[in-house]
Amino acid sequence: MRSSGDVTRLLQRWGAGDTQAIGELLPLLYDELRRLAAVYMRRQSKGHTLQPTALVNEAYLKLAGQSGLSFADRAGFFGLEAKVMRQLLVDHARAHNAAKRGGVAVRVTLDEGIASVPSRDVDFEDLDAALAELGRLDERQARIVELRFFAGLGIEETAAALSLSTATIKREWATARAWLYLKLSDRRLAD
Repeated sequence: MRSSGDVTRLLQRWGAGDTQAIGELLPLLYDELRRLAAVYMRRQSKGHTLQPTALVNEAYLKLAGQSGLSFADRAGFFGLEAKVMRQLLVDHARAHNAAKRGGVAVRVTLDEGIASVPSRDVDFEDLDAALAELGRLDERQARIVELRFFAGLGIEETAAALSLSTATIKREWATARAWLYLKLSDRRLAD
């Protein structure tokens, strides 16, 4: 098992163009990535066909093919990985919905991640659209949601990744959750 410093060095090597670094990095982070993917998949509807392993592999292939990526630390990497996984799930939901020609949308369950009310189903495409809109209004809040909800980072890890205080993260996280809750509730009522 390598230390967090070793992971950071591998991330830096990868960012500098060393293609071997990603090959050394994946085995070190695979279990964490698999857990992250499993969390995503638990939020999917029962009929969802994409498996956590496939999600990790697709995200890996998408990232491995890119160059010039830069990560300050593992939190930055997991933030990007979460964004890639989210996009893959949105793409999968869109393809599924297109195949059904307007059929029932693929749904995910939002737990503590967004609302402090009992779990409820939210369309993944609606969540993605709401998060994109939040990003246009407040990029920092959207980034906090990505790191907290999608990458599974804690308050302290998110604060470190964004070089902000934990008080700022808590405040912005609460605001972003409330905004998303209202936005998603409005979309649900409009349906």
